[in-house]
Amino acid sequence: MPKIAPELSARAVAAIKAEGRHAVGGAPGLHLRVTSGHRGWILRIMVGEQRRDLGLGPFPEIGLAEAREKAREMHKLVRQGFDPLTSKRAQRSAMLARRAAEKDFNWCVAEFIKSKADEWKNPKHRQQWENTLKTYASPYLGHMLMQDIDLQHVLLCLEPIWKTKNETASRLRGRIESVLDWGTVRKYRTGDNPARWKGHLDKVLAAPMKIQKVQHHRAVPIDDMPAFTGDLSQREGMAARALEFAILTAARSGEVRGATWSELDVTAGIWTVPAERMKAGREHRVPLSKAAVKLLETLPQGAQSDLVFPGSKDKKSLSDMSLTAVLRRMDVGAVPHGFRSTFRDWAGDRTTFPRDLAELALAHVIANKTEEAYRRSDAIERRREMMDAWAAFIEGRKS
Repeated sequence: MPKIAPELSARAVAAIKAEGRHAVGGAPGLHLRVTSGHRGWILRIMVGEQRRDLGLGPFPEIGLAEAREKAREMHKLVRQGFDPLTSKRAQRSAMLARRAAEKDFNWCVAEFIKSKADEWKNPKHRQQWENTLKTYASPYLGHMLMQDIDLQHVLLCLEPIWKTKNETASRLRGRIESVLDWGTVRKYRTGDNPARWKGHLDKVLAAPMKIQKVQHHRAVPIDDMPAFTGDLSQREGMAARALEFAILTAARSGEVRGATWSELDVTAGIWTVPAERMKAGREHRVPLSKAAVKLLETLPQGAQSDLVFPGSKDKKSLSDMSLTAVLRRMDVGAVPHGFRSTFRDWAGDRTTFPRDLAELALAHVIANKTEEAYRRSDAIERRREMMDAWAAFIEGRKS
């Protein structure tokens, strides 16, 4: 056992200035170590067959009485078979592990989106996730640790908009649930997900189906199409031509705005939209009516861009709002996507073309998996007849 030094008073300890290790007594092995610019407590103690020097804290932040008490406690632990140094390392390791797991919601949102972004085909999808969570979740959850988020916190985000903006609120709930699930897998939280719907939030919030109002895309009535198309054909600008082409092909706005000349075989009258530009993620062949081919032949094929409908700035594609702006200038209460509905109504109500031809023209995924499996052909020539008939109808002529 170490020799017990004479007990120094607090005043005597405070007066020690010389560099080195100074025994202060009151506990075996307790020293005040003085180095250039620092004074601190050291306990020299035997642990098994090894002598250890344990730091007990700085002086004078740790006073003499407290240092002696710590030293006596260390001796007691050693007598009980504990290794104080190993214990301190374990405590520090546990503390670092806790700190590593203490991530707030905003951090996890950013990491979740970063890890999942490659799955989203459209950059707009990532932006929607970021905007929704930033606007409606971050004010309440943003700086909360993931482990602390519970039902009442999720409800703070959802309840203010659940009835007034239910579609947005439903998406928000699902996105919060996904982020919290990701956090559970990454060990940033434990326990049930407070944003889950079935058996949990469905007990405290009204079912979306009960309060959502179905809003269809505003469309031009079938019988108004010939007059509208005649007016549109007189409008100048690339956006007007893109809108015409979208109507003639019953294609989505994004598919038309991103169309390239390399996708078109004007001679064969076929536009092949690659899978990566389609909503369903599969290649889509569009039969071009004579009217659609005629429209394409009026467009310049510039050397600076492969785009069929380039925008005015740096030959980039038209913006998402460019086709809508054409409709606004025409004072028409419709949206570009609405013309797909008009086409579908025309095909179903005014023609004898089979239903599945219209669905193929719209590139809709067949809900019946058995039917989809047997539907190997895209019936492009039969659809060409339908698109020629559609072009004739909207131009006010007989097919």
